[in-house]
Amino acid sequence: MDFNFLNQKDGPIKGKKGKNGLNFSGGIAGAVFIFMLITALYLVISDVPKETTEIPISDLAKNVEAKEVKNIQVSGENLTITYNNDEVKKARKEVGSSLTQTLSNYGVSKEALSEVEIEVKNESGFGFWLVNILPFLLPIIFIVFFFWYLSRQVKGAGIQAMTFGQSKARITDPNDKNNKVTFKDVAGCREAKEELKEIVDFLRSPKKFLDIGARIPKGVILTGAPGTGKTLLARAVAGEAGVPFFHLSGSEFVEMFVGVGASRVRDLFKMAKKAAPAIIFVDEIDAIGRTRGGGYGGGNDEREQTLNQILVEMDGFEPNEKVIVMAATNRPDVLDPALVRPGRFDRKVLLDMPDRADREAILKIHAIKKPLAEDINLKLIAERTPGFSGADLYSLMNEGAILAARENRKKVFQFDLIRAIEKVMLGPERKSHLLTKKEKEITAYHEAGHALVASVLPHADPVHKVSIIARGSAGGYTLKLPIEERKLQSKKEFIDDIAMSLGGYVAEKMIFGDITTGPSSDLQVATNLARAMVTRFGMSDAIGPIALGGASGRMPWIEEVEKEYSQTVATKIDSEVSKIIDNGLKSAEQVLTEHKKALEAIAKKLIEVETLEQEEYEKVIIAHGIMPKKKEGEVKPV
Repeated sequence: MDFNFLNQKDGPIKGKKGKNGLNFSGGIAGAVFIFMLITALYLVISDVPKETTEIPISDLAKNVEAKEVKNIQVSGENLTITYNNDEVKKARKEVGSSLTQTLSNYGVSKEALSEVEIEVKNESGFGFWLVNILPFLLPIIFIVFFFWYLSRQVKGAGIQAMTFGQSKARITDPNDKNNKVTFKDVAGCREAKEELKEIVDFLRSPKKFLDIGARIPKGVILTGAPGTGKTLLARAVAGEAGVPFFHLSGSEFVEMFVGVGASRVRDLFKMAKKAAPAIIFVDEIDAIGRTRGGGYGGGNDEREQTLNQILVEMDGFEPNEKVIVMAATNRPDVLDPALVRPGRFDRKVLLDMPDRADREAILKIHAIKKPLAEDINLKLIAERTPGFSGADLYSLMNEGAILAARENRKKVFQFDLIRAIEKVMLGPERKSHLLTKKEKEITAYHEAGHALVASVLPHADPVHKVSIIARGSAGGYTLKLPIEERKLQSKKEFIDDIAMSLGGYVAEKMIFGDITTGPSSDLQVATNLARAMVTRFGMSDAIGPIALGGASGRMPWIEEVEKEYSQTVATKIDSEVSKIIDNGLKSAEQVLTEHKKALEAIAKKLIEVETLEQEEYEKVIIAHGIMPKKKEGEVKPV
C-alpha cells in the first residue's frame, strides 16, 4: 500500500478584511483624491499672472507720438499697450472720456494716432461674470460636493445594514441557455432522475395532480457521498422544468447576529413565491439543519433560530404555490427529525456512487469537448476507476487533457487518462523526491510484500500496478482493483485486505530485520478496518452482532465522554482488534515466507524498472508458480 515519508508542512492561514470596511475606507480615499485634484485645478485656474509694468497716461501719449506703440486694448478704464518690440504695459485712462480724446488732450497728433490699432473689449456677458466669480464660487462648490460624497458613503453603509437580513440567493434564469442544465447533462443516477421527473411534471402542469387530489412533496432532500452530483441534479430539475432556480448554501443563512438567518429565510421564501413556479435549493443543509437541543450555543443559538424559521415557512406552503424546496447533504443522519418528517422534506433521493456503466457514461459526457485519440477506450478507464464519483471522473478527464497539453499534443491519448487516474487517486509524481539506494530497496520490498500477499490470498483483489515512484505523500503504491463491481463485502475479504495492508510491514521486518516509518498509513488503515469489523459490522465472535459505534453527528470530544458501552466492552473491543491484526500479520508472514523467491524477484524487478504494469507483474509471479486472479470465463495463462 502507501509508503509514507513524513515531510508535509501546513502553511499559515491568512485572514481577510471585511468587505464593508474596505468600501467605506475606499470612499474616504476617493474623496481625498478628488479634493486634491480640484485643489490643483483651482490653483491652475486662479494662478496669478506675472506682473506687468503700469505707466502713466502721459508716458503713453509720448510713446504714441513717437510711433513706438503697435496696439492698445481698451477694457473699461484699463489699457493694455503692446509696443513694436512686443513689450506689454498697462495704463489707465480718465473716467468718462474716450481714449482718443484723452490722447488728443495730451498733444498726440491725428497722424500718430491713426497708426495705432485700438481695440475696444466689451466687459459685459456671462463669460465676464464667470471669470470674476469663479475663484470665489469654486471652493464653495467643492465643499458642497465633498460633504455630498461623504454622506453618500454613509448612506451606502446604512443601506447595507438595512439589507443585512435580505437573502443572498443566486438566481439562475430559466432563459439563460449558457447555464441551463438538463437531465441529458447528468449521466447515471437513473433511479434518482425517475424520482425527480415527478417534480418536473408538477412544475410544468400542476393541474393534473391537484385535480385528482394528489399533493406533490413540498421538499426533496438529495443525499449521497461528496461528488455524486447532488447540485448538478437539482439544477437539471430546474432546467427541465424551465423555472427560476434559487441557489445558496446553508452556511449563508448564519451570521454572528441572532435573527439574521431567520430574516434571510423569510426573504428567500418571499422571493420564491413571487417568482413561482420556482425551485429553492439549499446546499449543505446540515450546516443549519442539525438536530436541535444538543446544547451547543444555548437556547438562542442562531442556527436553531434559522432552522425554526425554515420549518415554519415550509409548513406555511399551500399545494398550489408551486414552490419546491430542494436540499443536499452528505450527512442525512445528523438532520433534525422535524426537518425530514412528512410535510417538509418528505421525499428522500439517494445518489449512489456510479457503477461501471454509469462511470463510462459520465466519462463520455466529460469527453465531449476534448479531442480524443483513436486508442481511447473509456470502458477500460471505467473499469479501472471503481469508487470514483462523478467529480473524480471530471477531474480525471481534465487532468488527462492537461497532461496532453503540457506535452504539446493536440489529442488526448489512453496513456494520458491512465496517468490521470493515478494522479487523481494519489497526487502528482514527485520526480524531485530522489531516494537513496537503501531507501529504494526498502520501498521495493515494501510494495512487493503488498502485491504478493494480494496475489496469493484468495479473497484479495488482483494487482493491476506496482510502483516505487513517489506520488503525493506516498513513496510507492500498489494498485489493486476488484474483478467485478460489488456493493457488499464479506468478512473473509476484510481479513485478506488487512493482511494485504500489513504485507509491506512484514516484508520490511523479514528482509531487513527492522521497520521504518513507511508502513504508518498501512497500520492506520488496517486498524480502522479491524475496529469497524468489531464495532460496526458485527464480525467479531467475542462481541457478537452488536453495533457499538459512537452517536453519529456528535462532536468528537463529546463522543469520547459519552460512549455507548462500558469500559469492560471497550477492553474486549481492543482485544478483538488486536486479535484481527495479529491474524493478518500471521497470514502475511506465511505467504511471504512460502513465496520468498517471488518476493525477491518482484522487488529486484521494481528496483530495475520502478513500475510494473499488470502484464509484466503477472509474468513475474507466474514464473514462480502463482496464478493471477481472473474473471469467470476467462482462461488463465499457462
